[in-house]
Amino acid sequence: MDAPSLAAFKNLVNLAAEDLGSQVVFSSDDFFAEKENLLKKEEPIFIADKYTERGKWMDGWESRRKRELGYDRAVIKLGLPGKVKAVNIDTRHFLGNHPAFASVDACKIDAPSSTNVTLGEEKLWEEILPQVPLLRGSPNLFAVEKMGDYTHVRLNIFPDGGVARFQVYGDVTPTTAQDEIMDLAGLVHGGQVVGCNDMFFGDMHNIIKPHPGVNMGDGWETRRKRDWSEDWLVIKLGQKGALEKIQLSTDHFIGNYPKHFSLDGIDATGQKLRFYDGNEADWVNVLSEIPLGPNETFNCEELKSAGPFTHVRLRIFPDGGVSRLRVMGRVVKD
Repeated sequence: MDAPSLAAFKNLVNLAAEDLGSQVVFSSDDFFAEKENLLKKEEPIFIADKYTERGKWMDGWESRRKRELGYDRAVIKLGLPGKVKAVNIDTRHFLGNHPAFASVDACKIDAPSSTNVTLGEEKLWEEILPQVPLLRGSPNLFAVEKMGDYTHVRLNIFPDGGVARFQVYGDVTPTTAQDEIMDLAGLVHGGQVVGCNDMFFGDMHNIIKPHPGVNMGDGWETRRKRDWSEDWLVIKLGQKGALEKIQLSTDHFIGNYPKHFSLDGIDATGQKLRFYDGNEADWVNVLSEIPLGPNETFNCEELKSAGPFTHVRLRIFPDGGVSRLRVMGRVVKD
């Protein structure tokens, strides 16, 4: 099976991200390195002369050497349920101790607290990635063979060894539409950042995370401009909706917040948005050039248009960083 490149994952969410509430709820063995390391946001590191009472310290999950037949596994509760499309089994820094093969199973559980998802209830699980060989000291990216909506995944390694990080890429399953105000762009409601022109310092997906930004690196930030132009980002709303309130936060951006921002919307039902093809879509202005300041949350309720929209476009002038964007409104049924 050919592995895709990391670029293929750009518009997908890591459903197993630690900051989304994901947890490693079980591992068969983490003698050398703790299972919780699998989901860490930070890049794995190697410290040559660092040891513990159990052996070499490694920044990942590592089981002991097997002396009998068998394999090791770890069960992850996804922070957000979703449609799994790809996985990354990252073995960086595991050179003579990486697993030879791995596979991935998944299941959907409506009431996780009442169900054993560790070793029992094998009938709950279905294989989404068959056993594949792993490269040592490298990301191992795979598109899954069976895509579905899942709440848990199980990483199986054969026969033992170490994995630095494990990412599960996919689309969040939107919550059921209700007749109440909700964040239509929110990750937990199925919102997706589908494109931007620049995210040099901060990833575009950060802007719709459910929790407040923890620092400057947990927002969307563009590089410095040397002309008076703009940067932009487009969000596909989880469900088509009518807007009622826009909230934008520049938390942690003190010397690098944008001077002002604008917001546009579009109903792209039945069509595909394209970027950089020379054709301007029929965007409708929602907010125009709202002044911004440092480390603050801005609430806007006087909107020029409420939609309904399927997508919104945030424009910042001329550049800078934004922590979070909330697009509050009500779902509109076609």
